[in-house]
Amino acid sequence: MDKIALSAENLTKIYSKNNTSNKSVLALNKLNLEVKQGEIFGLLGPNGAGKTTFINILGGIVMKTSGKVHVWGFDLDKNARQVRASIGIVPQEVNLDAFFSPKKLLELQAGLYGVKNSERITNLILKMVSLDKQANSYARSLSGGMKRRLLIAKAMVHQPPILVLDEPTAGVDVELRKNLWNNVEELNQIGVTIILTTHNLYEAQDMCNRIAIINKGNLVALDTTVKLLERIETKKIKFKVEDVGNFEKIKLNGVKFSKDDTQITATYDKNKFKFDQIINVVKNHAEIIDISTDEGDLEDIFLQVTNR
Repeated sequence: MDKIALSAENLTKIYSKNNTSNKSVLALNKLNLEVKQGEIFGLLGPNGAGKTTFINILGGIVMKTSGKVHVWGFDLDKNARQVRASIGIVPQEVNLDAFFSPKKLLELQAGLYGVKNSERITNLILKMVSLDKQANSYARSLSGGMKRRLLIAKAMVHQPPILVLDEPTAGVDVELRKNLWNNVEELNQIGVTIILTTHNLYEAQDMCNRIAIINKGNLVALDTTVKLLERIETKKIKFKVEDVGNFEKIKLNGVKFSKDDTQITATYDKNKFKFDQIINVVKNHAEIIDISTDEGDLEDIFLQVTNR
């Protein structure tokens, strides 16, 4: 039986009306989800969906309105200190003291968490995130990718079993993004449970074992990445053809055909039509040179469940 690293039960957060607004805001609406130990769990949603509110509740920055939260077996209401010790949060914003070195920043962070000198693993953490060579450099001299990795290192000083990454690759180029994900995978391989929020749906599709999608505070999808992708009903077939001159004659009720200079694309419901039906309609009016298919991706699911 899979052990549960984190769970939320009927988690609700209502931001009360203030001086600038007469309306209360329902940020989380009876959210129910479980994160299994050792997995990489994706938490997705459009801006304003409630992702940041959820993370801030875990971090103690925001007080929940109602519901239950358990982290590593500890109840947030009864064991808040143990909950904080069981989780490390990597924020989206780069908040580093420019005049401290990575090593000093980690030592300071460990002190804030009450980690004894004899129990600190500063050098090991720096090596894990590939910053051991920059251990004594000023933080201001680090590249964008290095600063992101240093944020991960800061979140790891108290050796939490759960790591939350809030948009970790925002503003990071392709090469640095790849290095960052390598670091995350290595942490996961040694047993750290990862919770990831990202706007990059391709990253989530590649990295996550399971994915939850929330929209306007509501959980609208929660399943393995594979099963979410199986929900996609729309399929595309792209035909590279010799001539698109007879395109207007290519018709089949329920199938949408489009074209460019050398290609005809058929978009259809894969549950209603068979592959060879589409091919036969096209080849009756055009000489097919090549065929490729597009089964859809996580972006299609995201748009489908958020009605976008």
